[in-house]
Amino acid sequence: MESELSVRDVLTTEYVGVSESDTVLGAVRLMREERASCVLVVRGSEPVGIMTEWDVLGVVDEEASPAETTVETAMSTPVISVDPDRSLTDVATMMARENIRNVVVEAETELLGVVTQRDVIAAAGSFRATMTPTQTPAASERPTEEPTAMLEGDPNGQLTPNGGDEYTTQGVCEACGSLADQLWDANGQLVCQDCRSV
Repeated sequence: MESELSVRDVLTTEYVGVSESDTVLGAVRLMREERASCVLVVRGSEPVGIMTEWDVLGVVDEEASPAETTVETAMSTPVISVDPDRSLTDVATMMARENIRNVVVEAETELLGVVTQRDVIAAAGSFRATMTPTQTPAASERPTEEPTAMLEGDPNGQLTPNGGDEYTTQGVCEACGSLADQLWDANGQLVCQDCRSV
C-alpha cells in the first residue's frame, strides 16, 4: 500500500516575496513575471500576509489605484501555515473548507515554502490512476439524462445514481482546475458551480 503524500512532497520552495510597503501594481508585475498566483508578504523572514489574485480583484473592485495602494492594504491576514509533514489530503480538505487557495509551509519558525491549489491539483492528477475505480465509465459513456455519483463506502467502486446532477464528493473542476466542495456533470465533465453557470 502506498503511503499518503505529505505537504513536504509537493510544496513550492521558490515563492515570490514582497514587503508590506510595496505597491499592489509592483507586486502584480512580479506575479505576472513569475507566473505566480500569489505573493507572500514578509517582514524580514517572517510571513505576515499573502496577496492573491482575489485580493488584487478586491482592489480593482474598490476602484483603488494599484499604483498607489500598498500590499499591506490589499493582503490577506493572518497567514495560514501548516507543518511540512501534514498529510496533503488534510491540507486540501482544509483549503476547500476555509475557501483558501494557498497555505504557507513552516517548520517551527523556518519558512519552507508555499502549497498552492495548483500544487494540490497537480499531485491529485499524478495519482488519479491509483484513485480512480476500474469500473468507472469514461466521461463519454456517462448518461446525460441520469447523472451518477460515487458514494463513499461503496466497496465495489460502483457509480450509482444520486437522484440529481450533483456529485456527492469534493474534487477538482475539470474546466477551471479549482478545488470544489461539489461538482456537477456538464457535457461529460465534472465542473464546479461557477463553471456550471457559464
